[in-house]
Amino acid sequence: MPRIVPAFFMCFLLALIGVQAVAHAQSSSQPSSQSSSSLLPSFQAVVQEHFAQIKRGSVKTAQPVIEAIQASQSPVANDFLQKWQAKALWYRKADNRLVSVKSDDKKRYHLFDLETGQKIGEADKKEIKQIKPNSGLRALLGAALAPSHLASDRRSVRRASLDVLARDPKAAHLQPLRLALGKESDAALKARMMRLERLLTMQYGADDGQRVAAIKSFSGDLGLDVRARLNPILTTRLIVSQGDVPSGNFAQELKPGESERLPKEKAYAMLVAKGWALADLSEREKKQVLEANIIDGRIADIALKDLASQEARERAYLALVKAGKALPDPSEADIAAALQKARFYALYEESSTEVVKAARETLSSIDLRVKISQAIDLFLDGLSLASIFFLAAIGLAITFGVMGVINMAHGEFIMLGAYTGYVVQQIITNYTLSILVAIPAAFLVTFIAGIAMERLIIRHLYHRPLETLLATFGVSIALQQVAKNSFGTQARPLTAPDWLDGALVINDVISISWIRVAIFALSLLFFAMLWFTLNKTRLGLETRAVTQNPRMAASMGINPDRINMLTFGLGSGIAGIAGVAIGLFAKVTSELGSDYIVQSFMTVVVGGVGNIWGTLAGATMIGFLQKSIEWFNPSNTLAAQTFMIIFIIIFIQFRPRGIIALKGRAAGD
Repeated sequence: MPRIVPAFFMCFLLALIGVQAVAHAQSSSQPSSQSSSSLLPSFQAVVQEHFAQIKRGSVKTAQPVIEAIQASQSPVANDFLQKWQAKALWYRKADNRLVSVKSDDKKRYHLFDLETGQKIGEADKKEIKQIKPNSGLRALLGAALAPSHLASDRRSVRRASLDVLARDPKAAHLQPLRLALGKESDAALKARMMRLERLLTMQYGADDGQRVAAIKSFSGDLGLDVRARLNPILTTRLIVSQGDVPSGNFAQELKPGESERLPKEKAYAMLVAKGWALADLSEREKKQVLEANIIDGRIADIALKDLASQEARERAYLALVKAGKALPDPSEADIAAALQKARFYALYEESSTEVVKAARETLSSIDLRVKISQAIDLFLDGLSLASIFFLAAIGLAITFGVMGVINMAHGEFIMLGAYTGYVVQQIITNYTLSILVAIPAAFLVTFIAGIAMERLIIRHLYHRPLETLLATFGVSIALQQVAKNSFGTQARPLTAPDWLDGALVINDVISISWIRVAIFALSLLFFAMLWFTLNKTRLGLETRAVTQNPRMAASMGINPDRINMLTFGLGSGIAGIAGVAIGLFAKVTSELGSDYIVQSFMTVVVGGVGNIWGTLAGATMIGFLQKSIEWFNPSNTLAAQTFMIIFIIIFIQFRPRGIIALKGRAAGD
């Protein structure tokens, strides 16, 4: 028993000493931790360090300040950036301290600490100054705040943040985007977030497997944002070596002079930069060396009077080289030999071969779909242009086909229709209603004008084509002058309704404006109406009778003069409606009609005179032909029109009656 007590007592003492040692260690470490944390700068100190740049508010100097503020990891960092963006940041003039401010009814300004939010004093307006960043800096601050806004409770804020990130995605946005993706409840926004996350992953992802999966997920995607992320992955740089094959992800080996990317001059310059070859001096550089070494009227013991030839100057330069006064100039053989020894490679900037392979395969699938989409887009453009030509020419086809009159004023009837639409819009401000009123109004105005022209001029010039052409050309000039005197020479707006704004976008390659779609629909409508009129009504029957045999039609009780008058009025009225449609996308001026008169006559002649099916075929052929020629040289539409006219001249030589010709008067029988 006596031995047990001392042993127990000794254990107790040892345990007590251990507890005290642990307590002492914790107490000694606690002040150290506190002292180290106290050494960290406060958020106020961080922003005050950059006070001059914050006050200046320059976009060029603001980015490092924003990065320093975000790197502080302060809970009020984003709040500070928001205040800066919203012009809610002030500073006290006495000590340049940055503060937030609230004013009261007594026009006193209460100052608050940026970090704690506690009030630190009051000031008069003259004692403080507001910091007002410009629009460029506010946009930069908005981009910096965008990742934090992804977690906002407001859908509009999250959507705006996504818009900002999509315009300029960066590696730092990937992690905040993934965090927000797991919390997003809106299906549309979540789909956008997922797409943006995959775009960022394939370029900035840390794991090659994830990058490859993200890249392959965009196979066949025509989005411009996809190609903008894929192309940097396939960026290459040129390198040169002397025999040994350098390490890296190779794209291809290049031969100097065989590739536009590596001409011989550039390849040799790379050797010179490496110090592997002598610089190839230009004639100007060698001349400067010769001039610098003129001594007593001589260069290397050669008199200046003997340096009139190129051969003599070369000898003088070689003499300077031997004397060590000039750098040697390599010959063509030397340059060729140096290039022969070197090997040139295109090396991918991306180090992962799997990522590069996936990017190439994905871009290849996208390029195939882009070409298909471009072909479809070209087809739609041709269809749109064909509908415009058809609408402009159908009235002329009826007039020319039935009456045989070459009406050079047909373009001015188109112009009258466009101006009628403009006048209607000045009276009726509702654009939808004004267009609905303008179409029949334009038809009525040009119908009356056409009948007046036929009664006063055309009827006296039947069977006299040259006089008819000159007379209608005179009417054309007169109508243009009347338009200039009435509306001036400036273009007048014919505004489309809101529902015709924008375009029908199928993908990032295929799009067509809604106005063109409306004109195409209007062309189909008029084609159907004219076909019905000419084939299912009495007026159409009489018109076709006069077209094929006017004398026989007259003997059957049909009045050819009345039919000619109504036909001319109908053709003119349709031209007026075409003017309203064309005026929605073209400038309404007195010269509007002259831009379409040539195409209208070509459409009628190529398609076949007096036949709406022929006019449709002619408009289709000319529209697609012009767009196809423009596709090879988009910047030169005049050249496209010139080649188109040449083609039509050749076409008429082989088919003078057009694609679909009628027998009888319209065909010249």
